[in-house]
Amino acid sequence: MQKLSTVFFLIFTFLSGQTTIDKATATHLESIIALRHQIHKNPELGNREFKTAELVAKHLKNLGFDDVETGIAYTGVVGILKGGKPGGVVAVRADMDGLPVTEDTDLPFKSTVRTTYLDKEVGVMHACGHDIHTSVQLGVASVLATIRDEIPGTIKFIFQPAEEGPPPGEEGGAGLMLAEGVFDDPTPSAIFGLHTHSGLEVGQIGMTIGPSMAAVDHFTIIIEGKQSHGAYPHKSVDPIIMATEVVSAFQTIRSRSLSPLEPSVITVGIIRGGERFNIIPSEVYMEGTVRTYNPGTRDKVEKRMNEILEGITKAYGGSFKLKYNRGTPATINNPALSERMIPTLKRVIGDDNVLMMEPVMGGEDFAYFANEVPGMYYRLGVVKPGTTSGWVHTPTFRADDSCLEVGIRAMSNLLLDYLQSLKNP
Repeated sequence: MQKLSTVFFLIFTFLSGQTTIDKATATHLESIIALRHQIHKNPELGNREFKTAELVAKHLKNLGFDDVETGIAYTGVVGILKGGKPGGVVAVRADMDGLPVTEDTDLPFKSTVRTTYLDKEVGVMHACGHDIHTSVQLGVASVLATIRDEIPGTIKFIFQPAEEGPPPGEEGGAGLMLAEGVFDDPTPSAIFGLHTHSGLEVGQIGMTIGPSMAAVDHFTIIIEGKQSHGAYPHKSVDPIIMATEVVSAFQTIRSRSLSPLEPSVITVGIIRGGERFNIIPSEVYMEGTVRTYNPGTRDKVEKRMNEILEGITKAYGGSFKLKYNRGTPATINNPALSERMIPTLKRVIGDDNVLMMEPVMGGEDFAYFANEVPGMYYRLGVVKPGTTSGWVHTPTFRADDSCLEVGIRAMSNLLLDYLQSLKNP
């Protein structure tokens, strides 16, 4: 009888909570859309999100948050919302930075911002939807502040800079926030996050249980040879020939050194060499990325890259320098947490609108947070039916304002239901 009463209590709480959240969302939606337009129109690169951070902090303070801390990992903001009832602690994260991309959309609030990046003048754009992430989280803050007396516990709102990476020579992102104690006092028992998805329509949410996004590594290579006149190749040690063979041989790591069932990507994205058409240069510069899920695979790829470089350059009489930098680890959605919370998403947007998705080889530094406490990271559909969007990190990426309402309702219910589940396990 007691178990049955608990079930009815939870159902009542969920349904009444959803109704309350829906009403609060409707109340705040217009102002959140306006904030989204402001953020989108004024994007800032990593570790330089000064105006965005100021906007976020002001909004949280106006909502009466118990504590608002700024300047974490350069420009990060953390807000603490204590509920009116005792309970646990949960965190939610949104990233704030834009990208060095020149926007090519017809949005009335499109970005025309330009700045200097890597010594070049570039456009700046929210080409990965971080304006949506920040706006949704501000909306969640507004909604839950409205019903804070009903919240059984504490919610830590993390607004993160530099998810796309800090400027060269600087630290940044989730790792730096953790190093500066973002999970301290209070420490959350779980963390939630979301990301826009231009392959999903508004009203849809994509979810992956377990491995979701890959580890992201970065490498640079200098292949050293001997310069000569192009008419006398026999007097050279040609680094261009060596580089072409290296690029081809790297692809055999995936096809011949690793299990075909083990995901991996090796991409050479930059090759530079030579100053004139009739001169064989002395060196070639290469740069690229490696994506993996398994730590053992990560180790093997790096080892085989060294072996291939050594073999090819030695055969031609050249040499090489390889710098292999391990970046963001793989993002793993905690299976137990995901299984517990997926019913909330289905309740809020409908069973048919929660789509199970395959893992992808893109990366996300949300992984650092999810390595510390159980994490759940899902995809928010942003394309209005009947319209199209470019892919993330492209000039034509666009997200419709209507996705904000879905995002706010989904995340608000997730946080509330999670805290309630701690009281009624």
